Amino acid sequence: MGEATWDREAIVATLHAAVLADVLDELGYREQAMRSFIRPLDDSRVLFGRARTGLYMPRYHVEPGHNPYATEIALVDDLGPGDVAVFACNGPTERIAPWGELLSTAARCRGAAGCVTDGLVRDVRQIREMGFPVFAGGIGPLDSKGRGEMMAKDVPVMCGGVRIEPGDLLFGDVDGVVVLPQAVADAALSRAFAKVAGEDAVRTGLLAGRSLAELFREHGIL
Repeated sequence: MGEATWDREAIVATLHAAVLADVLDELGYREQAMRSFIRPLDDSRVLFGRARTGLYMPRYHVEPGHNPYATEIALVDDLGPGDVAVFACNGPTERIAPWGELLSTAARCRGAAGCVTDGLVRDVRQIREMGFPVFAGGIGPLDSKGRGEMMAKDVPVMCGGVRIEPGDLLFGDVDGVVVLPQAVADAALSRAFAKVAGEDAVRTGLLAGRSLAELFREHGIL
């Protein structure tokens, strides 16, 4: 398939996190769903795009003259169409909300597809109003300054319990966030479309009064 031929509108409209988790299981990638505390700010939003990663570390002070936002700003300013900002904060520590309204505005203006962080997010009302897809480990008002700092960008990270390489694909909906490693992304997407078609056939059969056992024998889908 390849990125040039991905139909993003069809992926967002047709696929869902559960079917992608299933096909990744079939491909031998069984730990690709982020932990259940990673939730969308808006349950109606669907996220799909390439990972642009940022790695955070705890901080307890800011040196005079030091800009603790420098790497974070560089990553956001470099986002492109279809990118997803992935801010890895080692979980919702209640100390750091690295994402908010202004970063959402900057990312959206650059065509980015959304943000995923296992840290906290703030300015929730404004982000919901703008319709920008954000998935986070929690909600809190605390700025990251003096609490956490992005130390590196576009490096491998652990976010929400899943290892993510820059360029991996992320899909998120109300069921959660699934990470598609680049090596199997095309195969996973192709299988997911096929499985959705199979699920549609099973649903049609059920609505027509056929038994679940009969349909499972026929399609192998449950």
